[in-house]
Amino acid sequence: MTAVTTTNPATGTTADSGIVPTTDEGVGAIAEAASAAFAALRRHPRTWRAGLLRALADGLEADRANLASTAAAETGLTLPRLDGELTRSAYQLRLFADAVDEGSYLEAIIDHAAATPMGPGPDIRRMLVPIGPVAVFGSSNFPFAFSVAGGDTASALAAGNPVIVKAHGSHPLTSQASFEALHGAARSYGAPDGTLGIVYGQEAGATLVADPRITAVGFTGSLGTGRILLEIIERRDRPIPFYGELSSVNPLVITQAAIDARGGDIARDLTLSFTGSAGQLCTKPGIAFVPRSADTFVEAVVAAAADVPPQPLLNSRIHAAFGEIRQRLIDEGRARVLVESHPGDEGFTSTAAVLQIDARDVTAAVTEEAFGPLIVIARYDDLDQVRVALRAVPDSLTTTIHSEPDETAGIAELVQQLEDLSGRVVFNGYPTGVRVSWAQHHGGPWPATNTLHTSVGITAIRRFLRPVAWQNAPAGLLPDELRDNYDGIPRRVDGTLHLAKLAE
Repeated sequence: MTAVTTTNPATGTTADSGIVPTTDEGVGAIAEAASAAFAALRRHPRTWRAGLLRALADGLEADRANLASTAAAETGLTLPRLDGELTRSAYQLRLFADAVDEGSYLEAIIDHAAATPMGPGPDIRRMLVPIGPVAVFGSSNFPFAFSVAGGDTASALAAGNPVIVKAHGSHPLTSQASFEALHGAARSYGAPDGTLGIVYGQEAGATLVADPRITAVGFTGSLGTGRILLEIIERRDRPIPFYGELSSVNPLVITQAAIDARGGDIARDLTLSFTGSAGQLCTKPGIAFVPRSADTFVEAVVAAAADVPPQPLLNSRIHAAFGEIRQRLIDEGRARVLVESHPGDEGFTSTAAVLQIDARDVTAAVTEEAFGPLIVIARYDDLDQVRVALRAVPDSLTTTIHSEPDETAGIAELVQQLEDLSGRVVFNGYPTGVRVSWAQHHGGPWPATNTLHTSVGITAIRRFLRPVAWQNAPAGLLPDELRDNYDGIPRRVDGTLHLAKLAE
């Protein structure tokens, strides 16, 4: 069997990783172990599961140097960026642990038996429960935060489910090292075998999604691959949820007043936003609507982008696609080149590109996501032109507006349109950088995602839970959180919200 290869995108050097693709039999054994682990995990209380999450965070941090150096050699990303991303992964595991302890994510509700206008009503108690083994497909651009140790894994484990990760082909050694750090920590903590699993190879990923023991799939990647996985799910005897983060252009609008007040700062920071990590962020602003009169601003963006040195793209496929899409934006989208991108001297490196178009000419042909350091500047005469042009922009994870405080009334209609187009509206900032928090929403209408849920933040846990109602159940058969004398989590009892009692 041919071994999985690993490639350094900064140099283009490919080597044997020593990892072999997982066979169909191997996938089946891993799925069976996860199914057995699920039965064991359900018997553990929430406090135990919160402890597991904290142990996993500790395990990642204990292997920080090895993980970061391994990822640097497979992604071309800088050590400071990778070190910060590893911190993020550990932080989100601990934040989910706090959420599991707090318990409101269970949505516990009790309606005691009572008389109703329709007659006697039964006792009904409802809360969310874990769904079973979850398959996670990580992304190439976040080897920690959206991969083996990423948010999908953290939220599925927090919900009480085993996780099987499909290692990303662009960073198999990083995937392996991350899994070993997590698996070792889980074993030391006493987690059942099968709580975490990993498979390697495209065929193994397809086999995993088709396995009847898998109950949901979390995916971050291209729209094309997402469609392939959806087709596999549709062929299953029992379809399952697919939570995909797929494609996003992330339009950004700058008003004339914002240009006048702080155009230089916006030009500098916008360039940092679309070229950071070589533009390989799902929230990178791909098209910026700029007033027609803002020549000085555009010149500043052009100058800043031209100074950005070549950066490695994550793999040969992304490198080739970046060039092809850039050319399509020029040929089919009629965009004019302000800064031409060039390949670097070695590996899969590339310089930044800046294209320009009239807002009146914005069509679907010029709003294709270019995964790399490229931005399209669309020049407009008034916000009405922007609102019309936005109809041609695919719905996105984020939308952004830069304006001044006295423009609130004048931009209200535009903001409402931006709300309709995305899952997160950013004011006077930049969409790159997704805070891990309770309030975060990292999602959006199709094709940004195929779901109403978020893949970042505490509410991401909701994807891997399902509601169950117990009617007239004996108290001894109810979950602890639904028993009358339990006060450790917030609950809605007979229509009234009761907060948890703090431990003395």
